[in-house]
Amino acid sequence: MFYLQGLGNTLLISLIALLIGAFLGILVAVIRFSTAGINGLSWLKSLCNLYVTVIRGTPVLVQLLIISNLVFTARDTNEIIVAGICFGINSGAYVAEIVRAGIESIEKGQYEAGRSLGLNGNQTMFTIIMPQAIKNILPALGNEFIVLIKETSVASIIAVTDLSKAAQYIGSRTYDVLPPLMIAAACYLIMVLGFTKLLHFIERRMAQGDRN
Repeated sequence: MFYLQGLGNTLLISLIALLIGAFLGILVAVIRFSTAGINGLSWLKSLCNLYVTVIRGTPVLVQLLIISNLVFTARDTNEIIVAGICFGINSGAYVAEIVRAGIESIEKGQYEAGRSLGLNGNQTMFTIIMPQAIKNILPALGNEFIVLIKETSVASIIAVTDLSKAAQYIGSRTYDVLPPLMIAAACYLIMVLGFTKLLHFIERRMAQGDRN
């Protein structure tokens, strides 16, 4: 039961972090791209650059402790939500860089063509540029989310009963630490392999769409 509870919490943290990371990453990347050269919005681009620099330059464990002790200080705080938000914020910085590279890989003529068809900047970005960029960066995006799943193993530092915490607890009760840790490692491996197969399936379907 401890393994099942830890596995469920790990999957929930990963899901929350994945959604927040994808949303933040795309939002920050679009803001950094769209505000380039606009004087009135230069502060917004600087704020996004600061976010990416700080998050990528500090360890996720330190970020988790800061967010847990500085922001969520109430006694009834849900540690799973705290961990999901922290890992989502951390992942968002890396996703932003991946998405930015994907946007910059698209020829500028695509953007100009969209504007010439009467689309505004946002419509051009989300209907023409972004679909092509996501297709180009899908492997890198998948790798980031796989790393995210494995990074959630440090959530136990704020008393979250995740998979790694469950393995440590079982080891302390049975006085045999290695087998529970090996089982936890096998569970992480199965999750990563499953997510990898899902990504390969999506890539194949997108490739079929291109051929058709």
